[in-house]
Amino acid sequence: MSTLETQMLELGQRARAAGRAVRDADGATRTAALEAMARRLRDAAPEILRANAEDVERGRANGLAESFIDRLALDETRLEGVAKGVDVVAALPDPVGATLAEWTRPNGLRIARVRTPIGVIGMIFESRPNVAADAAALALRAGNTIILRGGSDSAASVAAIGEALRGALRDSGLPEDTVQIVPSADRAAVGMMLAGLGGAIDVIVPRGGKSLVARVQNEARVPVFAHLEGICHTYIHAAAKAHEAIALTVNAKMRRVSVCGATETLLIDREIAPALLPKIAAALVERGCELRGDDEARAIVEMNAAREEDWSTEYLAPILSVRIVGGVDEAIAHIAKYGSQHTECIVTEDQAVADKFLREVDSAIVLHNASTQFADGGEFGFGGEIGIATGRMHARGPVGAEQLTTFKYVVRGSGQTRP
Repeated sequence: MSTLETQMLELGQRARAAGRAVRDADGATRTAALEAMARRLRDAAPEILRANAEDVERGRANGLAESFIDRLALDETRLEGVAKGVDVVAALPDPVGATLAEWTRPNGLRIARVRTPIGVIGMIFESRPNVAADAAALALRAGNTIILRGGSDSAASVAAIGEALRGALRDSGLPEDTVQIVPSADRAAVGMMLAGLGGAIDVIVPRGGKSLVARVQNEARVPVFAHLEGICHTYIHAAAKAHEAIALTVNAKMRRVSVCGATETLLIDREIAPALLPKIAAALVERGCELRGDDEARAIVEMNAAREEDWSTEYLAPILSVRIVGGVDEAIAHIAKYGSQHTECIVTEDQAVADKFLREVDSAIVLHNASTQFADGGEFGFGGEIGIATGRMHARGPVGAEQLTTFKYVVRGSGQTRP
């Protein structure tokens, strides 16, 4: 057995052992640990930002695209946002032990469905070092332990954040192995996590590019919370308010182009496109966005030609594809064909059309008159997220603390026997 394999199996064993203490602790103890995590992140800000600066410098030297640098980079404001996210998680109701439903059978048996932790979560992610804090906080809120494997590009940042989080656990009397950082950048460590670390890992959560998610889905021998790419759409219906359509489109695309909730395709009704599309395009181009349109869009506004692959591309860059559609049914059909079932928005004042869009678009998040950039666990009131699940099993949309629980049935009787 290799040294790395031994290390990884030990990580799994320690996570499983710590899990018993975390699960059995009361909610107040977990809350105190979360509050300590937020304090430690703030206290360790100089060390974390120094480590992050090293990662950013190395990333630029290695030729990382600016969109990836943006995802990697931390500053005082972003780090304070991470700490505030942990504060929000600490303030959430503790989900462990909550009764989801209860009923009494004719024979007198009292049955309750009760939330319980999943167990050990394996988190594999790229670029964003804040994911380490978000994921650890949410896992702890739900009574789980977590093993974090960040990408090599964020190794120093994740290590510094991990040390702060583990220090908070020590301060709070919980096992520091509640949160563990994989100590190696060797890709073989990912394979070992996908194999389950000898049965220690209960679920894998990937968060990163298409190649990472594809590998996880292809190789995992434990359940996966799938997070596919974010090919998100904003659809401007004929009954949209012009100023609202412009503001929402610009925000949905350009607020942060590197997030998975950024709009990648604009759909706009043929009826209003000649008057409205030039205004939307001008606002986007002014902010440095490249437009790629179909023939109808290019006949209205000068822009590059969209190729077939553009409709199914997650740019994560200041690029937006534009298509003219003949109404809500065409918009829904386009999303069904090219989307990734992540996040879609309709802009309209016609409530019936909005209801149809919200009902028929089969994506994890659908919005009416709100930017797709709200596809975020923090914005949903979860404090953060461990990812946006685009599958249909167990969790869908932002995966927060409640989604990191399962349940068991607690049955109370008074001597009943089954006839």
